[in-house]
Amino acid sequence: MRALNRFNRKAVFHSLKVSLAATAVSLFLCTSCSKAKNSKSISGDSEPAKVESFQKNMPFAFGAAVNINLLKSNTSYRELVIKEYSSLTAENAMKFGALHPAEKTYNWSDADYLVQFASDNNKRVHGHTLIWYKSLPTWVMDFQGDSEAWEQLFKNHIQAVVSRFRGRVVSWDVVNEALEDNGTLRNSIWLQKLGPNYIARAFQYAHEADPNALLFYNDYGHEYSSVKRAAIINLVNGLKNAGVPIHGIGLQMHTRYNQTDANLNAAITDASQTGLKVHISELDIAVNPDNNPSLTFSALLEEQQAEKYFFIVKTFNALPANQKFGITTWNVSDADTWITGHYKRPDWPLPFDKNYKRKACYQAIIDAVK
Repeated sequence: MRALNRFNRKAVFHSLKVSLAATAVSLFLCTSCSKAKNSKSISGDSEPAKVESFQKNMPFAFGAAVNINLLKSNTSYRELVIKEYSSLTAENAMKFGALHPAEKTYNWSDADYLVQFASDNNKRVHGHTLIWYKSLPTWVMDFQGDSEAWEQLFKNHIQAVVSRFRGRVVSWDVVNEALEDNGTLRNSIWLQKLGPNYIARAFQYAHEADPNALLFYNDYGHEYSSVKRAAIINLVNGLKNAGVPIHGIGLQMHTRYNQTDANLNAAITDASQTGLKVHISELDIAVNPDNNPSLTFSALLEEQQAEKYFFIVKTFNALPANQKFGITTWNVSDADTWITGHYKRPDWPLPFDKNYKRKACYQAIIDAVK
């Protein structure tokens, strides 16, 4: 600036200032062009050029888990879901407790709403989840009966739900999180009452109710624990080899911006080696895994997050076409994420900011399939 101050002509000063600013922007963009080479922060800025939507630009199904209350009441949320996504999962509306609150009572209203919404807007529905150790109503936890009564409870729930949506829900997470982090079977109420073969029987009952539905085993930990990943693969391969009607494996992928590419690659490629369809089923990428209460979403964090989204999507897209069931993010925007409430911390894990504007990771996702 001392050199510039020697010039007294205002026009020359202005011209040089603009030129320097343009050069600085150019250098920044070149420096940050790594794996997510075309991604840039557009939170609050203009949308990326020539990108219509995930729905139009992605070569495989790209979906979101959705909150039914927001879908009904928040116009921005609803319009974004309609525009961007080709596949929908119920965040909570199809879990056991939501659908079956009493032994002889089913509450179909929110699930029915989602399925009709998807039909009206030409979107597929992935059902989540038939059997899980959480989100169980009190009547199940307090149920008194012998093994035969428990089996009937189990079978009736699976078949009532799958039958209701037969031909309208194309796929199901039949069993969710049946394994502990150490790779052993989780000591859930289902294991206690029904024994270890409850997993295979859940798939059989679901298949009986809708023979055309694609049936998935869904779990977390593929990308951060080789022990858990091996246990999941062994479970799935065991079901497949036993002739159980299983069609896919769900990788939840609630991950973080500093997870290694090697671990992410192992998670996705190991799942594909089962020969089953692969669904990255609950994707979000946290940028505050250390629970820093005063963290802000810096440009650096946004770029690092974009690079991680780029790597995950690019790795998934390299799978054989018939195994790419799709990618689903766990909700839509940073305003709607489960992470902030669950961990009581600030975080920004999703492709849209709290104002439903595209973030840098949105463009990175698009770039990853080019």
